[in-house]
Amino acid sequence: MALQTTAIGADSAFRLLRTVFTIAPIAFGLDKFLELLTDWDKYLAPWIDDLVPGSAHQAMLGVGVIEIVAGIVVAVAPRFGGPLVAVWLAGIIVNLVTMGEFYDVALRDFGLLVAAVALTLLAWDRHKASV
Repeated sequence: MALQTTAIGADSAFRLLRTVFTIAPIAFGLDKFLELLTDWDKYLAPWIDDLVPGSAHQAMLGVGVIEIVAGIVVAVAPRFGGPLVAVWLAGIIVNLVTMGEFYDVALRDFGLLVAAVALTLLAWDRHKASV
């Protein structure tokens, strides 16, 4: 009975994480174009803005495209989408910390990074069980 309950809990956790990491990146990516939530340009570290061609706004539009793609990859192949989102969040954390601002957002994103790793582990466990 305990094994069955654990499997149900793991399956529920997988579905919940997969749903969140599909919807959230797509929503944040779309908002880079709509700017309903915030002015995203202020979250780009100056040193990154210096590295990428174009303006900070254009860079954030590129970020939006990557986030939308990441959400789609999570939906289609969470074994690969989970690590993609985790690496992307690590990049966001580095960006924010090196700005010397938005430490609260960086800490939140660290929690999301850990959740993306948990999604990856659950996705690989499901894959192994189905093979």
